Formats: sequence, C-alpha cells, structure tokens
Amino acid sequence: MLNEAKNFAEIESSYAEPSLFGVTDGKAVGTYIEHKFKAYLAQNYEVAFSSSASGIDLPELNVDIKVTSINQPQSSCPFKSARQKIFGLGYSLLIFVYSKTDDAINRTANLNILHTIFVEKERTADFQMTTGLRQILENDGNADDLVSFMQNRNLPLDDIEAYQIAEEVLEGKPIVNGYLTISNALQWRLQYGRVISEAGKVNGIKRVR
Repeated sequence: MLNEAKNFAEIESSYAEPSLFGVTDGKAVGTYIEHKFKAYLAQNYEVAFSSSASGIDLPELNVDIKVTSINQPQSSCPFKSARQKIFGLGYSLLIFVYSKTDDAINRTANLNILHTIFVEKERTADFQMTTGLRQILENDGNADDLVSFMQNRNLPLDDIEAYQIAEEVLEGKPIVNGYLTISNALQWRLQYGRVISEAGKVNGIKRVR
C-alpha cells in the first residue's frame, strides 16, 4: 500500500484539476484526494472501503486516510475513548499533506502533495500525554501521580477510569511515545506538525514520499 501511496502522490502532484479551481474548503479537497486514492487502489486490488462517516477508510488494513493542507496540518477524528490519547487511536494513519495552487489562465488547480507519511498505530497517541506519563513512571511515580497528571491535562475521563488506567500502567501495560497532538473536542482534533518533522527519524513514522 505504501508504494501505491507514493506513486499516487507523484501522479496527483503533476495533475491539473479543473473541478478544484477556486475551491478553498479543505474538507472538499480532502474528500477529493481520499476518493481518488481509493479509486487508484481499486484499479489493481480488491480492497474493502469504509465511508468517512462510518469508520476508518481501509478497515482490512486497519488504516485511516487523512488529507490536510500544509498551511494548517490537522484534521478531525472520531472520539471513542480518552484512552486513545494515552494508548493510541487503535489504527494506523496514512497522511497526505498538500499545497494547493490555482492557475487563473487555465482555470485549474494543482495539489502538490508535499508529504506522504505513514504513522503506525503504536505512535498515534498524544505526544505530551505519553511523554509526561512515562516521565512520572521513570521517577517512580504512583497511581496518585499519574491520575493527577491526567486531570491536570484535562483528559476527558472521570476519577474511576483514571485510576483504572493508572493501575493498568503500574501493572505493566506499556505507554509508547505518541507523536500526534490530540486536542480535546466532541471529535478529537489531530495535529500533524510533529509527525511531519519526525517522519523517517522515528521508528513507526515512515516518510513514504
């Protein structure tokens, strides 16, 4: 899949698209790229797809496709549990980061895909949350320390679940450093600045293109 993503990004970056001329809605651009990549995969593979509203895009591969502008590299994500911020989203991300320019003479748009990055599911937790909790563990912190940190970071959970997580961690459930910035909202808001800068430098964050 990653080779196909690389090839797709190269082809798409050289393509002039009339339907996107003058379009400033990032969601519309993202939907365009997502649908076009799915169609590209379907030419050579039998792949089950899920709609954006119902779940991750490539359920058989446990991968969700994210498309974002380089001007503000972020997107929304369904909220399932506060645990996602600590232990990861539960699936991997394929991220296309584009820069859009319009050709006023030909009335076409060009989507230059600047970065194509694959983030393995183990790296999809929140950076500050995971590094902070790991630091507490390294300093021999106890359950109260862990819960206090989670509460101070406004993690959306109650005291009972916070202590459950703390006990799981103290009993050995691993916390792996995540590289997303995940903001609390009705949907998670994922920010990708860190994965763009760290792609290819950290295990689990691959620079495809």
